[in-house]
Amino acid sequence: MFHYTCLNPIADVGLNKMTDLYQTDDIKEADAVLVRSASMHDMELPDSLCAVARAGAGVNNIPLDTCAQKGIVVFNTPGANANGVKELVLAGMLLASRDLKGGMDWVLENKDDPAIGKTMEKAKKKFAGKEIQGKKLGVIGLGAIGVLVANAAAHLGMEVYGCDPYLSVENALKMSRSITLVKSQEELFTSCDFITLHVPLLDSTRHLICRETLNKMKKGSILLNFARTELVDDDALEEALQSGQLSRYVTDFPDCRIAGLPHVIAFPHLGASTEESEDNCAVMAVQELMDYLENGNIVNSVNYPSCSLGKAEKPTRICIAHKNVPGMISQFTSLIGEYQLNICDMISKSRNDYSYAMFDLDHSLPDGFTEKLLNMDGILKVRIIESN
Repeated sequence: MFHYTCLNPIADVGLNKMTDLYQTDDIKEADAVLVRSASMHDMELPDSLCAVARAGAGVNNIPLDTCAQKGIVVFNTPGANANGVKELVLAGMLLASRDLKGGMDWVLENKDDPAIGKTMEKAKKKFAGKEIQGKKLGVIGLGAIGVLVANAAAHLGMEVYGCDPYLSVENALKMSRSITLVKSQEELFTSCDFITLHVPLLDSTRHLICRETLNKMKKGSILLNFARTELVDDDALEEALQSGQLSRYVTDFPDCRIAGLPHVIAFPHLGASTEESEDNCAVMAVQELMDYLENGNIVNSVNYPSCSLGKAEKPTRICIAHKNVPGMISQFTSLIGEYQLNICDMISKSRNDYSYAMFDLDHSLPDGFTEKLLNMDGILKVRIIESN
C-alpha cells in the first residue's frame, strides 16, 4: 500500500489513474506528494517521503537540494501545459500589437451612445496597431513551450529566431526549418521586434532582462514573460517603459510593482489554467509517481538522473539513491556477491552530486542485507520492490 497527499487540488482525471494500492494520507505518513503551487520550503519532510511530483513545469516552490539530500526524487511535468501557455503567448503578442483592450474599453465607455456606429469610425484611429506578420520574434529558451511558440509564430508569418545553448535533440527535431538558431541572446535583442522568455528561474537567469539587455533592444520592441517574474529587473523595466525603449511588457507573472504600470499587459498566471492543461499535468504527475513507487523508475526528475529498468518483474528490485562519489557501485555489487545473489540486470546514473542505482535480483533478500546496505557511507535512501 502506498500513501500520498495532495497539497493542492489535483484534477480527478489524474487521481483516478491510481489503483487500490494507493490511499490518501497526512504528509507525516506519505510516501509521495502531489503539488501545484503550494510552497514546501518550510515543511518538515518525513522520513517516509520518497517522491514529490509537481503538476506543472516550475519547481521553485520545492526545496530541491533538501529533497535530494534526503533521497527524495522530485518530478515535474514538462510539456504537459505547453499548448496552453503557447496560446496565451500568441494572445499576448496580438494584444500588445493591436491595442485590442483599448478598443474594447472605448466601446464599453460609449455603449449608450446612439451614434456609436458613426463615432467609432473616428475613434478607432486611436487604437490602430501593427500586424505581427513579417515581424521578427526572438525566442529565448527552446524547451517544450518555446518550440511550440516558435513554430506557431512561424506559421503566422513571423520571422522567428531562437536561442538555447541547451537545446535537446528531441526539441530540435520538432522545430520548423524556417526558424533561425542564433548563438547569443544579443543577436535577438538587437534585431527582434518581440522577445519572449521561456527559460527556468536559476541563479544564472535571475534578472536576465536588466538595464544592459533592455538598452540593447530595438526601440519600441515588445517583451513577453511567461516564465517567471524574477527573470526581469523591475527597476530597469519601468525605466524602459517610461522612455519608450519598450512599447509593451506582457506577463503572466505580475507583481505589485509592475501590475499597474502604463503599457503593461498582465495576466493572473493563466498560462496553464485551462482544463486541458490541468488534466494533462495531473495525469503526467500521477503516472510518474506510480512508475517510481511501483517500479523504481525515474522519468522527468529535476534533482535526480533519469533511470529506468522497465517494469519490476524479477523477485527483487533494489533502488538506491546515493551520493555521487567513487566506489559506490563496487560496494553494492560486493555486498550482493557476499550473499551469493545473482544480478539479472542493473543500471546506474548520476546527476551532479547525486546518483541512482537499480539492481534486479533472482532471489528475495536474506536477513541482514538491507541493514548492511543502509549502513554504507553515502547512502541516502534505499527502496526494496518485491514482485508478487
